[in-house]
Amino acid sequence: MAKVLEIGDPAPDFTLPRDGAGSLGLKNFGGKKLVLYFYPKDNTSGCTAEAKDFNALLMEFAEANASVVGVSPDPVKSHDKFREKFELAFPLLSDEAKSMLEAYGVWVEKSMYGRKYMGVERTTFLIDPAGKIVNIWRKVKTTGHAAEVLKAVKAM
Repeated sequence: MAKVLEIGDPAPDFTLPRDGAGSLGLKNFGGKKLVLYFYPKDNTSGCTAEAKDFNALLMEFAEANASVVGVSPDPVKSHDKFREKFELAFPLLSDEAKSMLEAYGVWVEKSMYGRKYMGVERTTFLIDPAGKIVNIWRKVKTTGHAAEVLKAVKAM
């Protein structure tokens, strides 16, 4: 089992395919704050609400020198449709192999109606310009979350 990441740890490196084409990695955000949020599935109610909330505050994140990136195990094609449908202006990364999800400790055993399965635990990491984790929100409830993260970004 992977080590549970904590505040102060270096953010695990990654390079993943993104919506639209190409790929993005941690190195692409050097010198900026990075809001890295992990979500279970495109086009589900909670994930859509969370994405729309981050999108609505994107200009304020940019003014605070922060980038926002969403990550899920959905394929790039799904991300393309999701991004287009809701006019999302930030990148969505696809981790079908679940290597990044595991490195960040968000691919976990979940339970619903007594059935156990593996899935993404909705989690957000705030990473400083040097690549160090400065805040972690686990088991996120979507309502008000983007505003709470923005407040933390502005306080850095």
